[in-house]
Amino acid sequence: MISVCLVDDQTLVRQGIRSLLELSDSIRVIAEAVDGAQAVEIIPQVKPDVVLLDMRMPGLSGLDVLNALAAKQQLPPTIILTTFDDDQIVLAGLKAGARGYLLKDVSLDQLVTAVKTVAEGGSLVAPILSQRLLSGLERMQNDFTSLDRPDPLTERETEILRLMASGYSNKEIANSLNVAEGTVKNHVSNILSKLGVRDRTRAVLKAFELGIV
Repeated sequence: MISVCLVDDQTLVRQGIRSLLELSDSIRVIAEAVDGAQAVEIIPQVKPDVVLLDMRMPGLSGLDVLNALAAKQQLPPTIILTTFDDDQIVLAGLKAGARGYLLKDVSLDQLVTAVKTVAEGGSLVAPILSQRLLSGLERMQNDFTSLDRPDPLTERETEILRLMASGYSNKEIANSLNVAEGTVKNHVSNILSKLGVRDRTRAVLKAFELGIV
C-alpha cells in the first residue's frame, strides 16, 4: 500500500484528489496539509511514500516546502500539483527535488500511474519536457549544484540515463536490460557522481541541459 500526503490550501481540490485516490486499492491518503507551514511540520512526522504538493499557496509556497524539507533531508518523493502551466515554477520545483508534476485536472489513471511510478523510484520528468520547458531550462540560471564539465558517461550509463529520463525505476531498467537491480543502482550512483548532482531528477535535467539525452 502506497501512503500519500496531500498538500493544498483549497479544500475542494484536496477532497477531489482524495476521492480519486480512494478508488485505487493500492494507494492510501494518510495525511493532509492545508498550507506550506503545516506541510513542513507534518510530512516528517507521517513519512508518506509520496507527497502531492500544490505550488501556489499563501505563506510558504510549494517551492518553500521543497527547499525546507530537502535542506533537512526529509523530502519524500514529491509530485507537484498545479492548475497553472507555469514552466518556471515547474522547473524550479524539479530543481528543488520534485520528481515531476501533474495538472490538477488529471484523470484517475494518470494520477494513480504517477503515484506508483514515483513511489517505485521513477520520475515524471520526460513527459513534461516540452519544447517550452527545454527553452526555459536553457534560460534559467543553473542554481543547483552540479559540475559544469561532467565526466563522460559510458555507453551503458548513457543508456540507463535515457531510461531514467523516460521515468523508469531501477527495477524496470534492470528488467529492460536483463541485469540485476543492484547493477543498475551502481550505474545510477556512477551517473550521479559523474554529473555532479545528488538525485535522479537533477541528473535528467542536467542530461537534457547538456544534450546527452
